[in-house]
Amino acid sequence: MAHALGVSRDDLLLRHLDDLTPAAFAPLLTRRLAHEPVAYITGTRAFWTIDLIVGPGVLVPRADSETLIEAAVAHFAKGRPATILDLGTGPGTLLLAALDQWPGATGLGVDRSTQALALARANAERLGLAPRARFVEGDWAAGLDARFDLILANPPYIGTGESLPPEVRDHEPAGALYAGADGLDAYRAIVPDLPRLIAPGGVAILEIGHSQAEAVGALAATAGLGWALRRDLAGRPRAIVAG
Repeated sequence: MAHALGVSRDDLLLRHLDDLTPAAFAPLLTRRLAHEPVAYITGTRAFWTIDLIVGPGVLVPRADSETLIEAAVAHFAKGRPATILDLGTGPGTLLLAALDQWPGATGLGVDRSTQALALARANAERLGLAPRARFVEGDWAAGLDARFDLILANPPYIGTGESLPPEVRDHEPAGALYAGADGLDAYRAIVPDLPRLIAPGGVAILEIGHSQAEAVGALAATAGLGWALRRDLAGRPRAIVAG
């Protein structure tokens, strides 16, 4: 309703509860009843300290993914990253949140989807972060030869046989959700490259499914990396911190 009225949610509650229902509301409600994500309907989603433009074809940013930024803030409590890499950047979610957190940093976002990269560039422009953010089409870290202080990734981690709610399954891109039968294919591609990409004193932080900590941790150990588990606000396993 706030979106249909063109006001904030707070303003709706404080000043517009007696307003007439606008004509735009019914079509929006119809879309939501068909399980279309609210973020696609409104076109935006808040994440960390920024608001992102989102739409069909990109993964909707989740509050749980803020766990990765929290882990990065904890790691750099006595310093700050100068260079940031976001693998599978989508609409720029993690990279732009990190660049907003550390104004002196520069970053690179990589994604296979040209649609996602277009949104990421638009978000960078809108947030005033374009001079510090670069986005390239690529297959995870293939072809990258630089080192980064902070590497972030929210790769697909759903097994192909797992069930998902209709608003996710029927609307969000399958390539950003599914990663093989066990949901680990993306980690098998990403983790072996991390030792050559992490700068001295740096860290890689990967989002995981709630049951994948040991499996992804084992991949990190095989690559010669130490690792620790980071939980989200609900206490569920949410990220592997490796370095």
